Amino acid sequence: MRIKSALFIALAVLAASAPSGITLATAAPVYVFPVVGCKATYAHSHHDYQATDIQAKAGCKYVAPIGGTITEVATKDTWNSKKNLGDTRGGLSVTLVGDDGVRYYGSHFKSIELGIEPGVVVVAGQTLAYVGATGSARGTAPHVHFGISWPTPVESNVWWVRRGVLYPWSYLDAWKAGTDKSPFSAVEKMRKKLGDVPPAPKK
Repeated sequence: MRIKSALFIALAVLAASAPSGITLATAAPVYVFPVVGCKATYAHSHHDYQATDIQAKAGCKYVAPIGGTITEVATKDTWNSKKNLGDTRGGLSVTLVGDDGVRYYGSHFKSIELGIEPGVVVVAGQTLAYVGATGSARGTAPHVHFGISWPTPVESNVWWVRRGVLYPWSYLDAWKAGTDKSPFSAVEKMRKKLGDVPPAPKK
């Protein structure tokens, strides 16, 4: 079954309820760089799959890159290096489905902001967590694993999509420069290419 973004569903409802002959105006989403108050760097490359590691000092704030709804939060680090299970590699993590219909995943956090839990609606720039080195990042320099993807059902735990399907650095570049740049079209292109739930990786 095709997964529809919350944004498109909301727009369809609004369009259906609008009086005949009236065009609804929609404001462009406002994006912000997801690490604030600290120096943050990131490479235009990543190992194995499409994501980005944002390097910053431990304890720096990780914020919502856009307004949206929190869908998943991992508050305990259950990663085991011997088993190295994909769904636990992120350690402490936060998943946000933005108002643009795109899912944003951040992980390896030191701690999660109080009150951030599934179902909570947040605004762009709101603190979600704090930079750390949990999960498979243990023993490495503190950083945020930042992944962009389309939403998948939480109960299905499709972690290999959640961790990232699109290299984020061109969007990070834009947001850092104060420019709105939406990844929605590129994410949709990848979804159509790979399918809603592509096969899980072998590792």
